[in-house]
Order: sequence, then structure tokens, then C-alpha cells
Amino acid sequence: MLKKILVLVKEVGFILMKYYRNEVKMNISYKLDKSPVTEADKIAHNIIKNKLSLLTPNISFLSEENLSDWNKDKNWNKYWLIDPLDGTKEFVNKRDEFTINIALIDQGTPVFGVIYVPFFDILYYTDNNKAWKQEKGYKKEIHVRKFSPPNIALSYYHNNHNIYDALEKLKPYKIFKIGSSLKFCLVAEGKIQLYPRIGKTKIWDTAAGDAIVTAAGGIVRTCNNMPLNYFPSINFCNPGFFAASDQRYKIEFYKNKINN
Repeated sequence: MLKKILVLVKEVGFILMKYYRNEVKMNISYKLDKSPVTEADKIAHNIIKNKLSLLTPNISFLSEENLSDWNKDKNWNKYWLIDPLDGTKEFVNKRDEFTINIALIDQGTPVFGVIYVPFFDILYYTDNNKAWKQEKGYKKEIHVRKFSPPNIALSYYHNNHNIYDALEKLKPYKIFKIGSSLKFCLVAEGKIQLYPRIGKTKIWDTAAGDAIVTAAGGIVRTCNNMPLNYFPSINFCNPGFFAASDQRYKIEFYKNKINN
């Protein structure tokens, strides 16, 4: 099944790139929270849902682009959690960091994750409790890397003003502004040591990255030192979190009292 899912995300990525390169006209609308959604988001959702439904007809499916699939009375002990186009702002603004995210959730925990970066044609995924990177036809196992001073990833768009005070004790460090779930992937392969996020996050934004970082030997925790919970609820939210390569960043993170 892994091979079929990797083929699937590459197929979706090929279509997204047609929109990205303006080979196909991209209509943009806005959700209630003023975040953009494009025709490409919806097409990617439909392809993934249809293919996964054929591959695993007995497993429920939840995607950012069709939350009407959620019903509190459904059995959500095991389900697919999808973000068909993560980093829509990057996509619309012609930044190359948008991704396709697929995670399998079992008992509230992501047990499988794949993230595809179409612009670079790079796959990150888990297999047999290990994390892998596939590029130019070659795959290699990836691991988090402890490095001092640390490289820290922050989002382009989210309010990070409280983070800098919290990171004071980690100086000297380097900050990299990166979009989408690619931040998780860079933690997993050792290029980034810490990715902190203040404020609530949607479960589909983090599930695949959570699985990949964990399989690579890293940690993804809330500010209360708890794993993120992926049992879906009516708001589909988790609190602020951090993904890190090393327990030392967890200690500094909490000492500086970053709140949710």
C-alpha cells in the first residue's frame, strides 16, 4: 500500500504544479477565517479521497477540504487525516514550499505519515517505524540531528513576537522562515533542531509531520509536555506545540513559559 500512496501524492503534485505554473487558471476564494482556498485544493482533495477509498474502503477519511465528512458518532479510532494542499498561501504567492500531507491516525496517534513537496519532487514518509526521504529516485533513512547552536524554523505568517523572548536562552541560534509542513521534514532530516508554534493548530496541519519527526527520533509535544491528540472534535484543534530533535529544547521551551 505504501507504494500506491507515494504514487498517489506524486500524481496529485503533478496536477498542483499545473496550477502553480499557471498552465491552468487558479480560482481563489476565502474561508470564514479569511484563509485562501483554491480550485487546486479541492481537486487534490477529490483525487486523494477517491483513491484512498478504493485502497482502504473500511477506513474513515477526514480532509481539511470536506469537514462535513466528520460525524461525532462515527468510529474515529482509525482514520485517514488529509491536508491536500498545505501552505495554500505559499502556493498562491508562488513560494515553492507547499506540500501534500497524508497521515493514518490510530487511537489518536499518527502511525503513518507522508509529506510530498511537489516543487522539489521530494517525498518524506514513514515505513517500519523509520523516517525516509526520497529524492531523484533514491531513498535514504533520515534522523534528527543534535546541533549547537540550533537552527530554528518559524512560519512566515503566524505571530512569533512572543517566541523570541522564549528562545533567549538558546542563543546563539539561526532563524529560518519556512512555510507549510516542510518545517517538520527539515527537523526530521536534521537541518532544523526546533520548530515552535504558539497558538492553536488544526490537526491536519501537523499529523503527517508529527509521524515523520517521531519516526526520525525527534519529539512533538504540547507546551504541557503531552503528545498532540488526533481524535477529531468539533473544532479540529490542538494547542501550541514544538517539534524538536533533542530533549534539551523541550527543557528550554518550558523554562521560558511559552503559553498555548
